[in-house]
Amino acid sequence: MEEMLFKQLQFVRDHTLKVMAGVTEEMADITPEGFNNTIRWNLGHIYFVLEVFAFEKNELPTKMPEDFSKLFAPGTSTADWEDTTLPTINELTLLLQDQQGRIKATLENHLHENSKNPIVTKSGLKLVTVAEFLNFNLFHEGVHVSTIKLYKKLLEK
Repeated sequence: MEEMLFKQLQFVRDHTLKVMAGVTEEMADITPEGFNNTIRWNLGHIYFVLEVFAFEKNELPTKMPEDFSKLFAPGTSTADWEDTTLPTINELTLLLQDQQGRIKATLENHLHENSKNPIVTKSGLKLVTVAEFLNFNLFHEGVHVSTIKLYKKLLEK
């Protein structure tokens, strides 16, 4: 069961990285009409949330670049980005590529332990164990990858 969770996390992340193919710096910062954020925000948000779920909620050291909380935390918006150096698509790619290996190496034998900081999601799901946080991320990342795919389709027209 544990090995399957890590396989699924890697599968989803590999898909995220494939979807990123062809995203230019310019494309990454366009907010399609009727939407709130950009491809860059969605990618940073994917990284940010999993970093919080896997490490911060377990009181483990994160690899969180400066300003990521201000840029990519839930509830943030690109409309609020002012005088901030944004991570490049290449930087986001490297962070996303590295993250899964760090998670497996750190949490591999701790999936059934309770998180130090359980939460209840906005939709009412209580996340208590390390595995529950990581499992929920499969859904969370999928939602944002779907958004990125939609944005790419809209922007390529």
